[in-house]
This record gives sequence, C-alpha cells and structure tokens, in this order.
Amino acid sequence: MKKKQSKKAKPQKPRKPRFSFPLTAENYQIFGIGILVIILGYISLSQGPADSFWSLTLAPILLVIGYCVIIPISIFYKKRTSEQKSGD
Repeated sequence: MKKKQSKKAKPQKPRKPRFSFPLTAENYQIFGIGILVIILGYISLSQGPADSFWSLTLAPILLVIGYCVIIPISIFYKKRTSEQKSGD
C-alpha cells in the first residue's frame, strides 16, 4: 500500500454565496402587517348589514391599503446602508 502524500492546503478565500435571498426580517414584518390589515378588512366586511359604514367604506379602504400599498412596500423595501446614504 502506498502512503498518501500530504499536500499543503492552500488557504481558501471565503466564497460569496451565489444567491442571497433579497428579503430580510424587516420585509417579513411589513408583510405581516399587510396580512393583518387585509384580515381586518375582511372582518369588517362581514360585520353588520350590507349598507353599514363597516361594509361599504372601511372594509374596501383596508383591503386596498393592504393589497395595493403595504404588500408591495414589503416586497420592494430595502434598507439603505451607510454607503448609500453618504452617496446622496
């Protein structure tokens, strides 16, 4: 049997991951707030008669804010770093 020759290991450079997930914990928190607003919208939609303030006014406002404002903000939000702030 031959003995394996020990080769000197080259120090490896730390590798950057090929893909880093773009969403952070803050994005998920904003997304959760959006989901809560949407749930509140559906709950207010189911309250009272069909011609009440809750069903006709408040529920559509909450649903539009949740779906069209908060959820897209949670997807596109990116925290500015100190490098980006000084560049402005």
